[in-house]
Amino acid sequence: MAREREPRKNDPEGTREDILRVATEEFAAFGLSGGRVDAIAEKTRTSKRMIYYYFGSKEGLYLAVLEKAYRKIRTLEADLKLEGMGPVEALRTLIASTFDHDEQNPDFVRLVSIENIHHAMHMKRSTEIGKLNISIIKTLEDILERGRREGVFRRDVDAIDLHMMISAFCFFRVSNRYTFGTIFHRDLSEPETYNRHRQMISDAVIAYLTSAG
Repeated sequence: MAREREPRKNDPEGTREDILRVATEEFAAFGLSGGRVDAIAEKTRTSKRMIYYYFGSKEGLYLAVLEKAYRKIRTLEADLKLEGMGPVEALRTLIASTFDHDEQNPDFVRLVSIENIHHAMHMKRSTEIGKLNISIIKTLEDILERGRREGVFRRDVDAIDLHMMISAFCFFRVSNRYTFGTIFHRDLSEPETYNRHRQMISDAVIAYLTSAG
């Protein structure tokens, strides 16, 4: 019988992160049901036993992947230091960051799309994802409040609605790039198109907020 391969014993955190990285690719490609723990173990030079030691179960690993994906974008937003900017600059910076993140992290978009197909049934079992996403709403509430106080933003907009508006455009470009590109013969990642769309969503949101309701 072949001896079971063990992970790097001197770097448990590195092993855990390597498992999450490979699992992200596996679940983004095949979903929870189609993703194979055997394949993840093989690519990480570890074992199913060790994966279950770290994450408890296949679903536990899947939830850890989702949590890491949301943690990444929320950490990215926190690092922008938006509180030191004027409201318009802060919002433009946040929108650009969201736009770039979704373009550069298609696995995030695929994971969220797959979870929506399953009505977020797995995400509902996470105790962390809901807490992680409070920060972006508080950030937007602060930007909107400062903008209204300074007389820059003239609409009374709900922060969650605004978050959805920004997310919708940025997310759609990645989630639908192949169908949209096939129908209209347009490469959404082509630099000129990419930069135009990046400017467009920012201009559209700012124009909406600065116009009278």
